[in-house]
Amino acid sequence: MRLVESSASAVPIAKKERPTLSGSKMNAMSLEELITALKVKEREAPYVWDGQDEDERTATPEELAHRLALARKRGRPAGSGVKEQVAIRLDKEILEAFRAEGKGWQTRINQALRRYLAEHPTQS
Repeated sequence: MRLVESSASAVPIAKKERPTLSGSKMNAMSLEELITALKVKEREAPYVWDGQDEDERTATPEELAHRLALARKRGRPAGSGVKEQVAIRLDKEILEAFRAEGKGWQTRINQALRRYLAEHPTQS
């Protein structure tokens, strides 16, 4: 035990105090243990799973590859680069008829316009 002197009186303090670090978690390591742990290189102290908590187990390369394959890219899918976005006004009945057939109504409108162009070639 050591003594800390102040202007009022000497206060005994235990030698092996366990300082706590600021933050959301407290550290139960002594300062010496903390410094020693920080000096250890990664390859000298590989992580070894204790077999208890599955969330703490490191993923195998096969698991990582599988997860990457399953990962879905965010946002709108890339377009084909062939089509151009336009705003067009159509009669309400036409839209209702194409939409009544379900998903893909815009593609069906595009196919109908292609058929029209095939049947009515432009005079240039």
